[in-house]
Amino acid sequence: MELRHLRYFVAVAEERHFGRAANRLHMAQPPLSQQIRQLEVDLGVTLLQRTTRRVDLTAAGEAYLDRAREILRSVEEAGLEAQRVGAGLVGRLVIGCVGSATYTLLPALARRLRAELPRVDVSFRGEMLVPDLITGLRRRTLDLALLRPPVLAADVVVRHVRHDRLVVAVPDGHPLAARRRLRIEDLRHEELVAHPSRGRSVMHEVVLALFLEAGVTPRIAHEVAETSTLVTFVAAGLGCAIVPEPVAALRVPGVVYLPLSPASSARVDLVVATRVEDDSAHLGRALQVLREVVSPPEHD
Repeated sequence: MELRHLRYFVAVAEERHFGRAANRLHMAQPPLSQQIRQLEVDLGVTLLQRTTRRVDLTAAGEAYLDRAREILRSVEEAGLEAQRVGAGLVGRLVIGCVGSATYTLLPALARRLRAELPRVDVSFRGEMLVPDLITGLRRRTLDLALLRPPVLAADVVVRHVRHDRLVVAVPDGHPLAARRRLRIEDLRHEELVAHPSRGRSVMHEVVLALFLEAGVTPRIAHEVAETSTLVTFVAAGLGCAIVPEPVAALRVPGVVYLPLSPASSARVDLVVATRVEDDSAHLGRALQVLREVVSPPEHD
């Protein structure tokens, strides 16, 4: 028995006429009659009562019609599901983000993914450090990571997302808060709140490089993993901090953000990382949505 036999039988059962069923199936009537008889022989039961004017279903035929329709409907749904998966419209995606991307990029990306890929199960993990994001990709607990380079991992593909300016977070009321912009030299005597050291945070290395280039020794008083906590420390007057500009979206009371000069060197990249072997269609769709969120297409 093949699926075509089920389709033939359903057509005859619904039309109650071999001629009309043959026209519906775009085939000649004799082969259709022959196929239905063969189906009955294979099943060992009579499905149709034939007369010169019409065709009626036997009790066995009625029961078989319900199951045949169910099978054909399931096959059609399986095909549609496979097509949706192949088109990237179905799947599961776990996205991890460094702190600064959590506050600006993640909300917009989440809304677009929910609108354009409603059948893709997307979850987010924010406020993650770069080593943890890379580990998540390798252990397959993450599928896509928004992080700060460099990414020294041969099994990870990295694509540029955007450049973020660096700003100085200063406690409100601090003497530096009245300035229009700051240089690294202005922080020479200030205590700093920084991201974790010992290779756990790219931003820590970025800050150290800025101070080294300016010939200034940083006075790091506190190390904090979560960017939101770091800004809260600044608001509490525990020190100043150098952070990517998107962190200002947190709007923590008691913090003033000032541009860092020179602007040409005071910036940090944001990249998206995925596993080398992951070529799933829904991941490709998500990357396209990410590109459109970062750089919306122009309309006439």
